[in-house]
Amino acid sequence: MADLDVSQNGASVTVANNQSALIFLGTGCSSAVPNAMCLIQPSDPPCRICSQALSVPPEKNPNYRCNTSLLIDYCQVDGSHHYILIDVGKTFREQVLRWFTHHRIPRVDSIILTHEHADAILGLDDVRAVQPFSPINDIDPTPIYLSQHSMESILVKFPYLVQKKLKEGQEVRRVAQLDWKIIEDHIEKPFVASGLQFTPLPVMHGEDYICLGFLFGEKYRVAYISDVSRIPASTEHVISINGAGQLDLLILDTLYKTGSHNTHFCFPQTLDAVKRLNPKQAMLIGMTHEFDHHKDNDFLLDWSKREGIPVQLAHDGLRIPVGL
Repeated sequence: MADLDVSQNGASVTVANNQSALIFLGTGCSSAVPNAMCLIQPSDPPCRICSQALSVPPEKNPNYRCNTSLLIDYCQVDGSHHYILIDVGKTFREQVLRWFTHHRIPRVDSIILTHEHADAILGLDDVRAVQPFSPINDIDPTPIYLSQHSMESILVKFPYLVQKKLKEGQEVRRVAQLDWKIIEDHIEKPFVASGLQFTPLPVMHGEDYICLGFLFGEKYRVAYISDVSRIPASTEHVISINGAGQLDLLILDTLYKTGSHNTHFCFPQTLDAVKRLNPKQAMLIGMTHEFDHHKDNDFLLDWSKREGIPVQLAHDGLRIPVGL
């Protein structure tokens, strides 16, 4: 894929600092890759993809996948950079240590949540690591955008991150400071985070649950859909070449190599959706240990030539320069 400015092992090459970029902090499923069960209860023969994690350093192994998460390095007109994080899953601390340091990301300016499942929010406590230090929490809170449903769930899981005032006699504790902002799960209700406009893309994550994807970018239109089993017609219209216009980049969920799943696209459904939406380019995320990065990208290279749509598996640490 010609416009991906990375080497094969995931190490980025030198790029101009006056351009926006998308950084894939994680491209794996909720259990991540390697799957712990493959290592503590190995099969015979052992799982090749997961066993590889014990011998190949993660930064050189595109099959090592943390929870799905995207960082948008948004370069504004004046040359200043704002860092927008989509999802803060169970592996967030590992992603900070590995990729914030590698790509020299100094902070997070705003956070957007797709939904309230563990692989999207359980790293929220570690957000303090990317905020200024203050033993008394005397810092500006980071704006965090989420649906009302997600807010209600987080109130139960992380009450101390939502609490506005200390109760009488309660000690000050250093925790992440967050400014909770409710967004509507409707394509006609865009919002702005750190100067960049986002349009919510409601999709089904199982038929009993709505998850949000997001459309962003004016000069370069990107749709990010991390957890989906069905794309409703109203959402599909917004991101389809036969609807509101062709996407420059579609980032889309694909859980298993074969078959189907009740709450996620699998490879066959993902490729069907890519053909139907017909973006200029697509990157796939959310993979289990069934996917072999190099082997499956070879397959996708042939598929791309045949269908006329460049598609590849993303990998952790991948940085794509874009003009948003």
